[in-house]
Amino acid sequence: MRKPADLDEFDVAILEILQKDSAVPQREIGERVHLSAPAVQRRIKRMQASGVIQANIAVVDPAAVALPITVIVEVQVADERYELINAIKRSFLEAPEVQQCYQVTGEADFVLVIVVASMTEYQALTRRLFHDNPNVTKFKSLVAMDRVKIGLSLPLTRD
Repeated sequence: MRKPADLDEFDVAILEILQKDSAVPQREIGERVHLSAPAVQRRIKRMQASGVIQANIAVVDPAAVALPITVIVEVQVADERYELINAIKRSFLEAPEVQQCYQVTGEADFVLVIVVASMTEYQALTRRLFHDNPNVTKFKSLVAMDRVKIGLSLPLTRD
């Protein structure tokens, strides 16, 4: 079994539990991994302080909150100078509709995952993020037909 650097088997076991459900009580985690609740608490705090655990979040169904449309967008930019790339990154970070943003290699410079309530809302967003930005040369939209798998869990134990 390969494990991440600086994490022992207890840390990995705790992370596997928390990735599935971060609301599991520390006492129950301790029972599952054979540690006391205070030891679990110390390990979780250490992993939070070191940045291994970045956030404790709830995964919300977009359709349940009237955001049924998911669009994956490939964005190409004209100029990759540092200040221009940082400006476009900021615009993506500030848009709450942008759920994920990756700077990538290949034909596209960025890949975004966006959720919206309607195509009218998406059209307004494209004007704001892409059409009004002189550094965006092209964008390509892929509308998701089905959410087959959604997750942020990492494969911590692998051979």
